[in-house]
Amino acid sequence: MLRAFYNFARTPPIQALSEPGALTMDVIKLLKEDHQRVKKMLSELEDTTERATKKREELFAEVQAELRLHELVEEEIVYPAFREQSKLKDIVLEGYEEHHVVDLIMDEIAEESVTDETWAAKLKVMKENVEHHVEEEEEKMFPQARKLFSEEDLEELGRRVAARKQQEQQPRAA
Repeated sequence: MLRAFYNFARTPPIQALSEPGALTMDVIKLLKEDHQRVKKMLSELEDTTERATKKREELFAEVQAELRLHELVEEEIVYPAFREQSKLKDIVLEGYEEHHVVDLIMDEIAEESVTDETWAAKLKVMKENVEHHVEEEEEKMFPQARKLFSEEDLEELGRRVAARKQQEQQPRAA
């Protein structure tokens, strides 16, 4: 069912299961770690002031990169697998739409100057949307997935997510 294998990066590498002493992490644990990292970054960003332009720009770029990578692995790997389960289909479809809404707001923020008076308001709305999305995944989607998928399937999804992240973060040849 879930047997493709790629490479990994950004978060600490996960060893292949065939290696001695290999570490494994199921996809739900990986996604929850992403959620915590992004929530922390968004809170840090929200606490900045208009005078902290460089910090705002740098943090926002990090948030953007994290969210885009997280969305990529969810939409390419996790959501298609979860969607095959009829009990998860509706919440997965909602997840795609929540990603779309966050992307729209994030793109608007990216076009604004960090000193613009609307920048912080838009960031707050984006943060609220991300928090809502995280809450739905962690309180509804993930517990249901844990019931429907074997631990081996969740670990295989975790390996695929880790590999895809690594592949995406490797420097591109010019």
